[in-house]
Amino acid sequence: MQCSWKAVILLALASIAIQYTAIRTFTTRPFQICPVPNTLNCGMGQDAEPFDRICDDFPYFTYNVSKKTHILILATTRSGSSFVGQLFNQHSEVFYLFEPLYHVQTTLIPRFSHSRNAADRRVMIGASRDLLRSLYNCDLYFLESYMKPQPVNHTTDKLFRRGASKALCSPPVCDAFSPSEANIEEGECIRRCASLNLTLATESCRERRHVAIKTVRVPEVGDLRALVEDPRLNLKVIQLVRDPRGIMASRMETFRDTYRLWRIWRATGRKPYNLDLTQLTTVCDDFHGSVSTAMSRPTWLRGRYMLVRYEDLARNPLQKTKEIYEYLGVPMDKNVVDWIQNNTRGSNDVLSKHKYGTVRDSAANAESWRLKLSHDIVDYTQTVCQHILQELGYKAVSSAEELKNMSLTLIEDKTFVPFL
Repeated sequence: MQCSWKAVILLALASIAIQYTAIRTFTTRPFQICPVPNTLNCGMGQDAEPFDRICDDFPYFTYNVSKKTHILILATTRSGSSFVGQLFNQHSEVFYLFEPLYHVQTTLIPRFSHSRNAADRRVMIGASRDLLRSLYNCDLYFLESYMKPQPVNHTTDKLFRRGASKALCSPPVCDAFSPSEANIEEGECIRRCASLNLTLATESCRERRHVAIKTVRVPEVGDLRALVEDPRLNLKVIQLVRDPRGIMASRMETFRDTYRLWRIWRATGRKPYNLDLTQLTTVCDDFHGSVSTAMSRPTWLRGRYMLVRYEDLARNPLQKTKEIYEYLGVPMDKNVVDWIQNNTRGSNDVLSKHKYGTVRDSAANAESWRLKLSHDIVDYTQTVCQHILQELGYKAVSSAEELKNMSLTLIEDKTFVPFL
């Protein structure tokens, strides 16, 4: 039987794709196969057997070379993720990146955040996993494929929110600030540090003991399974959730054009016929998907997942942060404690009003949505998101008077124990 020239080309392309996948899988550092050159990162203690004997018995024995803790803050927009990111950004041994997946989204699917198309989602998730894996291995050059214009000599001034990462505003990446300058304002970092050298950033990443990344561009924890199970990583997920009513109120104020119809509804009391309801349903469906996955206690997620309510963190930031660091098995840095004490007591300055700002009265901010939303929007949100509100311990309100009664707490005391 003869094959057409089209079939031959397709077979050749498929072969190339398979070889590329195999090369990516077996050449990405820091994954190694015996013989093991260094016992430091194998966690077997001083009394362990000689490694040549172990390799003889287990020829495919593998280990995590760096022994870094890889931290992923999984969230949605306006859920407090910038605040949580700072709890790691301030740590002297953590290399922190703010939303690197922004570059994947804007390159591949610019309007992905408003799309529920299954094909778009698969493309975005696949590319995001590849980039995250590379970044956790301190391969920052992988970012260059998604940056426009592409960096020249590994140097760029187009990294999204570069100034939100303390590591990228400090030596060896930037020498513009002295070690005594603890709180570097983001805009000042951009102005004084000039272009970002990705080679120096890679060096900084490798020098630090842990890597933390914040993202609002991965819908559910189930999308991360391939990374969680990757033996080359030591990935731990912090799933940040917030009352959907608070998320919607914050988005209306922050993304005024995108949520213009919601604002009209709030002002007039009449729901526009062409209102984009997926702006609400997507939040609740993604929360429900992640929480349902976690509650089913799959073995692949054991010891790798912690659910954190933003409201619990806002009411008791220091205690909750200690719990988070205990779950991670990472000592909490004094810089983190100082930052919490200086940034959760309220402020009237410009920083507290910035849409990505983290300086605020955290406890008062947690339920401030009650003074910003109309009762009909709250009632609708409670109906659409009833399943996840109950699962996460958020109480419904039945009247406008109850909504505005700030002495009435709408958050149940509920303990979410890390999945060990």
